[in-house]
Amino acid sequence: MRVVLVSTYDLGHQPFGLASAAAWLRERGHDVICADLAVNPLPSLAVREAAVVAFHLPMHTATRLAVDAIAKVKLLNPAARLIAFGLYAPLNAAYLGEHGVDTAIGGEFEAALMEAVEGRVSGRLVALDRLDFRVPDRDSLPALTRYSRLHVAGESRVAGYTEASRGCKHLCRHCPVVPVYEGRFRVVPVAVVMEDIRRQVAAGARHITFGDPDFFNGPAHAMRIVETMHREFPALSFDATIKVEHLLAQRRLLPALRGNGCLFVTSAVEAVDDAILARFEKGHTRADFVEAVHLCRSASLTLAPTFVPFTPWTAREGYLDLLRALAELDLIDHTAPVQLALRLLLPAGSRLLELEEVKAVVTGFDPPALLHRWRHAAPEMDRLAGAALRLVSDLQKKHATRRQIFEALWRLAAEDAPLPENFDLVPRAAVPYLDEPWYC
Repeated sequence: MRVVLVSTYDLGHQPFGLASAAAWLRERGHDVICADLAVNPLPSLAVREAAVVAFHLPMHTATRLAVDAIAKVKLLNPAARLIAFGLYAPLNAAYLGEHGVDTAIGGEFEAALMEAVEGRVSGRLVALDRLDFRVPDRDSLPALTRYSRLHVAGESRVAGYTEASRGCKHLCRHCPVVPVYEGRFRVVPVAVVMEDIRRQVAAGARHITFGDPDFFNGPAHAMRIVETMHREFPALSFDATIKVEHLLAQRRLLPALRGNGCLFVTSAVEAVDDAILARFEKGHTRADFVEAVHLCRSASLTLAPTFVPFTPWTAREGYLDLLRALAELDLIDHTAPVQLALRLLLPAGSRLLELEEVKAVVTGFDPPALLHRWRHAAPEMDRLAGAALRLVSDLQKKHATRRQIFEALWRLAAEDAPLPENFDLVPRAAVPYLDEPWYC
């Protein structure tokens, strides 16, 4: 059976979801075509000949882009069955169904996707059974050189991507993983992860991003992988995402992370206001974040924080407090500018909707936007959030530095107030980063 697997956006990475799905489907004898619309146009001929077109929806932006792609597929091949799989598929199953998608699969999607392709299941599915993972099949995906690259010490490196675990043990209120996995996580066997890494190294990768929601949900498993990887590829660097809570609990492992090639750790800090962190149920405080910064610095690890700076509880002074904290902690060049302009997303299933104070500001669900709309009690904060996002977008198009964008955001929010005392920081070139400018 001809199956076209479609990715619309995957944070600048070669799409793991397509590679993993392709391995399962090809093993069953299906003719699989992979299409990454972030890199190439929709393959019209393959779509016309397909019995099934399946869209990978790992995040909000990917899902919104997929709706337009679905419309194009329906024009090219009205008879094709449409499937959606990935984290955002079951969360938006009803809306996707209105656009012709007959099956929406979340969680451990591979076996369920195979069943759906072969016509044995349909509807909304959340699969959490433990799988016998296959090595991702990346053969028909665009070359790694066409994706985001690592920049470090004036050098640009081809970057690969893999996953050592999926799901998460934690129940942070704002996280889209939670409504699907509900506090569960699954590990991928070391042998499978390592073979995926070997193939990407053979294809030119000199750096690997581990895309696990949290690399230290299973710290022993994570360390086995990076130690094995470093023995086999001592020059290969990597990055991973780890909660502040885990950075503190596993502090003894941070030097070993660095010693095995870790250049930076992304951590979803989200806020420096303890009241907001408590509402999010993040499991850390502002003081914990500060301690994590110092622990990483002591281990020669770059900490790359992510934030949700505009929430229903954010005041102008609170936003300025976040900017001051980044300056005081010498983190301006560590922080992707878009992280200073994001407004809280309330997707379908968000645990934040359990809070009465959130219900009070929600104005309704917007299906095309795939989120619950909300208004700040102070309209000026909604205007500031919109202006910040436009400013970041405009300046990134002009290739402004992170420091230049930070200064512009400070001027926007603080007007005539002087810049923080510690604004004159280490040049960005000293901080390793991936060159994908977005994060959502």
